Amino acid sequence: MRVVEVARFGGPEVLVVGDATDPVPGSGEVVIDVAVADVLWIETMIRRGRGGQYFPVQPPYRPGVGVAGTVSLVGDGVDPGWVGRRVVARTGEHGGYVERALVPAKGLIAVPDALELSDAAALLHDGTTALGLADVVQIKPGDRVLVTAAGGGLGALLVQVAHVAGAYVVAAARGAKKLERIRQLGADAVTDYSEPDWIERVREATGGLDVVLDGAGGAYGRAAFDLMVPGGRFSAHGTPSGEFAVADQTDAQARGLTATGIERVQFAPEQFGRYAVRALAEATAGRIKPLIGQTFSLERAADAHAAIEARAVTGKTLLVLS
Repeated sequence: MRVVEVARFGGPEVLVVGDATDPVPGSGEVVIDVAVADVLWIETMIRRGRGGQYFPVQPPYRPGVGVAGTVSLVGDGVDPGWVGRRVVARTGEHGGYVERALVPAKGLIAVPDALELSDAAALLHDGTTALGLADVVQIKPGDRVLVTAAGGGLGALLVQVAHVAGAYVVAAARGAKKLERIRQLGADAVTDYSEPDWIERVREATGGLDVVLDGAGGAYGRAAFDLMVPGGRFSAHGTPSGEFAVADQTDAQARGLTATGIERVQFAPEQFGRYAVRALAEATAGRIKPLIGQTFSLERAADAHAAIEARAVTGKTLLVLS
């Protein structure tokens, strides 16, 4: 089978396509014929050796964190009824940029018949994280919510989740094309943070923020933090700018703010599974829909990473194998 492997840290060119032996499921395992592989921004940082304490991956390794496809083989102790079923699953250390993924059967999540496998793959991590973040910051009707990096896969879902919760949602992203697509997903106002007065536009639109869902990090998150009102909730979970916008806890306490980081959405397997099932159900019911902006073949995994790093993508990026 074809696989993508990383032998050393570096740029997108270190994503090398090669051949490997087809996996054989052991006890409690299954093999998934992969149709779609999830691609996350954090994977580009890991590939460069900047995963840090939260993602301490070392080469050689196979990138990829989740797949959608059809179960083709099951190991001992696994219900043979899984064979032929459409599923999504996290892939762990075995990697997801592969034609056939070996995963524990206990991590399988059945995909509803009404949902496309591409949507299921797009929701596996971003949908789970979006619903988890909404619970962490406790979005309520009438909250004034800012979503930064709103043009990404996670950001687009956060805009929708906050909108469904009854919040007034301001979406911040880069470029008119992204902003228009996000407005169509339920944002009440949009702002381009490539413009110097972007934070003033947020102030004018809201008067202050109850919730900040910061997927951009760095100076963007810090600027948004300054607009928060007493009792506000701030989540610093993104690093596209190069670093998390870690809040000063002393300042936060003095202002009556709650500040959390990415550790709050690094879920245990059982909790992850519950959120993932919820995300698929929300999409099936039509309350959220992943914004899939572009797809690449497995052989073009390096191009996918390069496009993400160049900020040349809108919404979710996926690898499509079949």
